[in-house]
Amino acid sequence: MKPIATAAEAESLIDELTALIEKLSSLLQQETALVRTGRVRSAVAIEPVKKELAGRLYTVSERAKANAKLIARVAPARCAALDKVQEAFRAVLQKNLIVLATAHGVSEQIVRRLSGELAKKASPCVYGASGRAVAPNPKHGRPLAVSRTL
Repeated sequence: MKPIATAAEAESLIDELTALIEKLSSLLQQETALVRTGRVRSAVAIEPVKKELAGRLYTVSERAKANAKLIARVAPARCAALDKVQEAFRAVLQKNLIVLATAHGVSEQIVRRLSGELAKKASPCVYGASGRAVAPNPKHGRPLAVSRTL
């Protein structure tokens, strides 16, 4: 990672960082909308581009961190604009994480409910010492195979 020597290089780095954040933010908004509408397969197709942009963002941001004092000194106005872009990105990222966590929780609940239903059907209905039906032991249920391909 080469150090920044001029104000033009600092401004160029800030512009590159801003552009990457805006592209990734747009992509995350698209992913959020797709997952929210249940089109998970389409959202998964975005993953390679998102991964590549996140990697580039990490590399550029590490270079900016290494030269933070110089950048803040030579381009304070651009730094302020970058802060606003980062705040907007944090909001988009937080919304995206909430939607993904919700989708994960819902799918996990569906699999658990399905597993419980299959365990009930697979176990015989027997009565305990009290004369009441005994619930099946979830440890003795059959395994549930789930295809991870969407």
